[in-house]
Amino acid sequence: MKAIIHAVIFTVDAQDTVIKDGMLLIEKDSIRYVGTTDESLIPNNAEIVDCAGKFAILPGLIDTHNHSSLIRGVAENLSLVDWLPVYDLEHRSCTPEDCLHAYRLGYLECVLNGTTTVQDMHRHMDQAALVAGQMGLRVFLAPYAADVDPYNFFETSDGNERLIKEWHGTFDGRVQVEAGIEDVFYSSEGMYRRALEMHDMYGVRIHTHGPEHAEEELTAQARFGMSITQLLSRRGLLGDYLSLGHCVPISRNDMDLIAESGTSICHCPVSAAKLGCGTADVKAMEEAGINVSLGSDGPIDNNSMDLFQEMKVASLMQKVRYADATIFDATHMLRMATINGARALGMDHAIGSLEAGKKADLIMVDLDKPSLRPVCWNNDHDDTNLIWALVFAMQGSYVDTVIIDGMTVVENGTLKTMDQSMIINEAQMQGEQWMRRRNALLPHTLQPIRN
Repeated sequence: MKAIIHAVIFTVDAQDTVIKDGMLLIEKDSIRYVGTTDESLIPNNAEIVDCAGKFAILPGLIDTHNHSSLIRGVAENLSLVDWLPVYDLEHRSCTPEDCLHAYRLGYLECVLNGTTTVQDMHRHMDQAALVAGQMGLRVFLAPYAADVDPYNFFETSDGNERLIKEWHGTFDGRVQVEAGIEDVFYSSEGMYRRALEMHDMYGVRIHTHGPEHAEEELTAQARFGMSITQLLSRRGLLGDYLSLGHCVPISRNDMDLIAESGTSICHCPVSAAKLGCGTADVKAMEEAGINVSLGSDGPIDNNSMDLFQEMKVASLMQKVRYADATIFDATHMLRMATINGARALGMDHAIGSLEAGKKADLIMVDLDKPSLRPVCWNNDHDDTNLIWALVFAMQGSYVDTVIIDGMTVVENGTLKTMDQSMIINEAQMQGEQWMRRRNALLPHTLQPIRN
C-alpha cells in the first residue's frame, strides 16, 4: 500500500472535485481512496509519501493520436498534402530496429511529460508492445496499414491480425492492439472490411484518420462522390469502438453522423496549425454530442509530445476562432486531456480520473516552479488559480513522478524502469543511420494526393 498525503488533488471526477489537502491510497494497481488527508486511514505497513503541499496530483494524461518516430525537424514549412509524400520516405526506409528506438525515445518523452497512455500508429508494432511493456506505459497500438498502390509498403491486415493474436492484452492488459487503417486514399475498401472483422472476432477497437485538410475533402468528393466521413459511414466503420484522428474540415452534417454513431474525435491542434490545416471546430463538435480528446500527432509533424502544450494551444485556437475568451477554460481542457481520452479508448471506467476503484494512473507535478506560483484559494477551498497555471503556464518537465497501473515509472523526473541515458544515446546513433537511408530516397518522392 502507498499513501500519498498533503497534496493538491485534481480528481477530474464528474464534479471536477479539487482537494486542497488531499490523500491517495494506492493498493497494487488501483486507487483505494481519494479524499482529504486522514492519516488514521493509512495502514501501519504503508509506504507514506508526504507532499507537504508542494505537489499537485492529476490523472495521467492520455495522448489519443500519436505517430512514433526518430525523425523530426526535416519535413518543415509544408502544407499537409505536400508534407505527406515527404513523410512517406520515413516508412519506405524504416526497419524493425529503427522502430524499436523510435518507440523507446518517443515513449520516454511522453512519460517524462506526464502522459501515461498513448494511442500510437506506426510500423513494426511488436517492437512498440515490447518497449511499452518494459517501460511501464499503457498503449493502444494501431498499425499503419495501407494497400493501395503505390502505398503498399505500409503494414498489412494479416500483420495486424498477427499482432492482435500475439500482443493484445499483454503486460497485465497495459498493451492493447487495435485494427489500424491509414486513410481512405491509402487503404482499400477490403482493408476496412478486415478491420471490422477483427473488431467482431477479437473485440478490439479501430483507429484511423478522418479528414485533416480541406484539400483531402475536395479530393474525396471528386473521387468517391462524398465526404470522407460519409464514405466511412457507408463502409460501416463508424461506431463507439472507433476513434478518428483530426477531423479538421468536417461539416455539421458529418459531425452529426459521427455523434450518432458514438465515434470519438482525436483533436491535434498543434499539428493542424503547423501543417496549415486550419482550426477544427471543436465547439461545434461538442455541441453535436461528440467526445473530443487530445493527441500530439507525434514528433515528425508536431516536433513535441507535451500534452500540457497541447491543452493550451487547443484552448487558444478555439478562443481565437470564436473571438470568445470565455470558452474552453482550464477545467475543460484538463478533461479533454484525461477523461475524454479515456472515453475515446473505451477506458473511462478504469482511467482518466482519480476515483476509488480506478487504475492508479497518475502524475505528481512539482509546484516549486516560478510559473506555477503563487497558489491561491478562495474561501470555499476548492476554487484555485492553480488549475489555470497547470494548463496555461505548465511545462511537461515539471512532472516529478509518474505512476502507471500502480507502478512508479518516473521518480524525481527520471525514468526508473529503463536506462534513460542509454535510450537517448542509442536513439541518436540509430536516428543518424535512418536519416541517411531516408535521404537516399529523396529524389524519388511520391506525388501528393490531389484530385
